[in-house]
Amino acid sequence: MNNTMKVAMVIAALASATAVNTAVAKEKGDWLVRFGASNVSPKSDNSDIVDVDDATSATINFSYFMTDHVALELLAAYPFKHNINLKDGTRVGSTKHLPPTFSVQWHFAPDAQVFSPYVGAGLNYTTFFSTKTQGPLEGTDLDLDDSWGWAAEVGSDFNLNEKWMLNVSIRYIDIGTKATLDGASLGTVNIDPWVYGAHVGFKF
Repeated sequence: MNNTMKVAMVIAALASATAVNTAVAKEKGDWLVRFGASNVSPKSDNSDIVDVDDATSATINFSYFMTDHVALELLAAYPFKHNINLKDGTRVGSTKHLPPTFSVQWHFAPDAQVFSPYVGAGLNYTTFFSTKTQGPLEGTDLDLDDSWGWAAEVGSDFNLNEKWMLNVSIRYIDIGTKATLDGASLGTVNIDPWVYGAHVGFKF
């Protein structure tokens, strides 16, 4: 699925939710928990040697409202598994990663009746593990360093009742990992994904 199709799906989800017309007013001191799934879609030109495939996994985020408009958010996930291919499409390995991301959000209309959009920016830490090789690289040791980078997001909540909501979001995360094969440097693999999320949320 290409990025255009993913964006179209998000827009369709936004449109379908506008039929709901009850409010989930958010204010200072509120907590939100949203749980669902996200698709991590790496950039197409990850490096001169390899490409990293998309991956989808369960995600959960927690938000705390410092004021009526400003919230702190932590994104967590079940590990994402990515296949690693050479430029000709030959699969040479796989890896798993966890991308905890901390963001500060601005909610434009926390007391909106239906459509409650927000933007956010923050810091991402990505750790890679369970990296395996296969095919032409089978038997070699591929290592991917952990990554620190910035992150940005846009999203919206769509209110179902005074406690529950639907949520969609799009994030960009700066992820670049230094790769080594049997100790020899392969350079930096710039994953830099777009992350498309769909969640159900609860306020307490």
